[in-house]
Parts: sequence; structure tokens; C-alpha cells
Amino acid sequence: MKLASFFTADLPQARLGLVQHDEIVDVDLAARALGLEPYEHMLDLIDHYEQGVQVLQAILRKAAGRRLHDVKTFTEIGAAHALSEVQLAAPIARPRKNVVCLGRNYAEHARESARTRGEPETVPEDPIFFTKASTAINGPFGNLVIDPAVSTEIDWEAELAVIIGKPGKKIREEDALSHVFGYTVLNDVSARDIQYRHKQYFRGKSIDGYCPMGPWIVTADEIPDPQQLTLRLRVNGVTKQEDTTAHMLFDVRSIITILSQGMTLEAGDIIATGTPSGVGHSRNPPEFLKAGDVMETEIVGIGVLRNTVVNI
Repeated sequence: MKLASFFTADLPQARLGLVQHDEIVDVDLAARALGLEPYEHMLDLIDHYEQGVQVLQAILRKAAGRRLHDVKTFTEIGAAHALSEVQLAAPIARPRKNVVCLGRNYAEHARESARTRGEPETVPEDPIFFTKASTAINGPFGNLVIDPAVSTEIDWEAELAVIIGKPGKKIREEDALSHVFGYTVLNDVSARDIQYRHKQYFRGKSIDGYCPMGPWIVTADEIPDPQQLTLRLRVNGVTKQEDTTAHMLFDVRSIITILSQGMTLEAGDIIATGTPSGVGHSRNPPEFLKAGDVMETEIVGIGVLRNTVVNI
């Protein structure tokens, strides 16, 4: 299933939606119409997914393969919408905690980063973790606002993001994927000048809006192997990054296992799994985003983010 958060002109608060082709149904309204437990928001569903999935399946059974607009029960209460008529928000618009991120998790990106810093071209022996503030979250089609007074070296990073569904600690690698609720697309936008000035990742990656995410969450049952996904990033139609998650140094299973040693992973946690080579600051000459640029961040089988860069 594809699960999204969305707004309409009449509903200023983000709603939980179930996406079918080019339509979306309001899960809360549809569930109420069917006499079922309602779920208004994504985190509410994730917290109660074992019960919630039964509600989602009942909605799909009611549709019975029809277009959502052809289901009278949904149209009479205004639950069915065309995707083109709603505004998609980040699936989890305000996470409860910072986004956990991995640095240099693809060998070629690790090497290009080392070259840029004039260091030996080695790859990490252990995962490099950092976090990105929850206030950095942006929508899948939201503008990326840059302030030249803050940073002039804004870079892109296409990434697969993992959404934890089942809490756990000391998770065994063979059990790790059972803790995943779903997957989404994430762009770990980075202010490189700030990053290198402060000798760490957090501030340069936590500027407001520097974490576009979405356009929806694809539930884990739709992606049996997260190491077989193709990532691409385009700027103004030109491909800058293209690789497969098969080339991660630390795969999704091992990331979850390592993180959960001594630290409880909770429902709704977001893990960004690192970016492949092709980032702007490692190019010769370096390339950085400017007002008017359009970034498209794609993971085949999940979706595409499209963010336009604007000056403050």
C-alpha cells in the first residue's frame, strides 16, 4: 500500500490518505463510513498498525478494484480525491525525534568525499551516524528555500528512508526487516560550507526545509528486498546521481541491528540510509544549488520528489 499525508482546500490539517493509482481516499472518513476505527494521522496508524492494516484492507475491499470515485460510500462523504486536486505533505510532517542518518554509506561516495577533503580514499569500517533535526522536514513538492546569508553551498543527497513500525532493542539481523513499517524517498539536503566550518554534520543538514520527503510511504510488504532499489537525482533534468541500494556498505538489516544495540528504536523513527556518489561538492568544479533549480529525487518503485529552489 501507498500511504500519504495530504491537504485539501477545505481541510487545512494534514490527513492520512491511501493512494490508489491517481486517486487518494481519506482513511479517517472512509473508516468512519464503514463503522471502523478511524486513523487521522500517519503516526497514529504506525502506532497501531496491526489493527490499522485491517481498516486499510476493509477500505480496499469496499473499493473492490473500482476507482475510488466510483465508490458511492466514499464520494458521498467527500473521502475520495484525485491526487492532482490535493497537496501532498511529507508522510510524517513532524517526526517525534530527529531523523537518523548515515554518512558515506556507499563506497564511491565515501571515496569521492575523501578526495574532496584531500584524504586517503578509504571506506568506513563501521557506520557513521548523525541526526537531522525534525524541523528540517519538507514536503515532496515543497520549495527549498535558501538564504545566501546563511549558506551559499547547498548540495543534494538522494536517499532511501526506512520507517520503523515495530519498536525494538537488540534486534537480530534476521529479524530486522520485520520492524520496518515502510520506505520512502528522502533528500538529505546539505549546506556544505556550514558542515565543514563546524566540523560536523548536524547544523549544516538541519536548516529548515532541508529534508524533502515522500511522496508517500510504501509499506514494507510491497518491497521484500530494500537492497534492490534504484536511486536517481536530477537537477534541471540532468542526472547527477544514479545507483542501486545493493551498493550500500551497510544494508538496511545491519543498520537496524547496529542502531538497536543499546538504543530502543520506536514506531515512527526515520532512518536515512546514505547517498550514492554524484553529490555537488565532490564534482570538478563543485556544483551547488541556486534559485530556480528544480531537483527531482527518485527511487524506482516508490516515487519522485520534485523541489524547486527559491531564495528567501
